Amino acid sequence: MADRMRRVDEAVREVLGDAVSRDLKDPRIGFVTVTDVRTSPDLRHATAYVSVLGTSAEQEATLEGLRSAHGILQSRIAAELRMKRTPTLDFVLDHTAERAQQLEALIDQVAPHDEEDHGR
Repeated sequence: MADRMRRVDEAVREVLGDAVSRDLKDPRIGFVTVTDVRTSPDLRHATAYVSVLGTSAEQEATLEGLRSAHGILQSRIAAELRMKRTPTLDFVLDHTAERAQQLEALIDQVAPHDEEDHGR
């Protein structure tokens, strides 16, 4: 069952990613990457995690645009995946890339000190 859910999540992620980049013309929607999708076991709900380039205001505007386009996106999922049920979509910001940048900056701050200590 878990393997099936992973395949469904991945299929929904691919369709959403394609639809967001090609079908949506809402000016609020900026540069978006659908990073992950988690569907409920009954396939009634799906949480789409998205990474949005820009300020927090631009990210929020993009989320609003995606939420208002949920009908178009659900229709695209229904048409392409032919699922018994088409999940209701919920969009959530994925902050993984931002956290990775913060960690990288911290590592860069510490790394020169480590090199100096090892050189003694």
